[in-house]
Amino acid sequence: MTAAKANSEIDFQLTRYFDAPRELVYQAWTEADRLEKWWGPPGLPVRVAKLDLVPGGTFHYAMQMPGGPEMFGKFVYREIEPNRMLTFVVSFSDADEGIATHPMSPTWPKEVLSAVELFDDDGRTRAELWSTPINADAVERQTFLEGHEGLKQGFGGSMNQLEAYLATL
Repeated sequence: MTAAKANSEIDFQLTRYFDAPRELVYQAWTEADRLEKWWGPPGLPVRVAKLDLVPGGTFHYAMQMPGGPEMFGKFVYREIEPNRMLTFVVSFSDADEGIATHPMSPTWPKEVLSAVELFDDDGRTRAELWSTPINADAVERQTFLEGHEGLKQGFGGSMNQLEAYLATL
C-alpha cells in the first residue's frame, strides 16, 4: 500500500475489483456529483457539503438518517496521486467540519488514516482500501479492531453501490 501505511494487526484492509477503467473509478472517488451517487452506507442518502481535492483539503458530507437528523463525516486529504491513490484522515464531524464523536460508538477513534489505491488488473480496476486509527488511545484502538466486521459490512455496502453506479456509465 502507501508509504503512510504501518504494518499492524489493527489495520483494516479490503480489496474490490470493478469492471471499469481506473480513471473512472478515481473520478467516482473525487467528484462531488459522483460521490453522492454511491458513497456512504446503503440506504443513507449523501449530500456533499464541500469537496476540496488538494492536500489539506476536505470532503465534508452529510448522511440523511431515516426519520432523523443529518449525520456528518469528513475526509482531510493527505496525499493525492491522480488516477492512482488517495490518502486521507476520516472523522465523524459536525455541520461546521469540527471532529465529532461517533454517534453510536463513543470509543470509536476520532481519526482514522485511510487510503485507496487503484491498479489496472487484467482489464479491470483493483481497489485496495486500508484504514488504521491515528492519535487513538488503547480503548479506541481496541474498539477499531473489534469493529473490523462492521467496517467490512459498511465498506462492502459502499463498494457494492460503487459497482452498481459504475455499471450505469
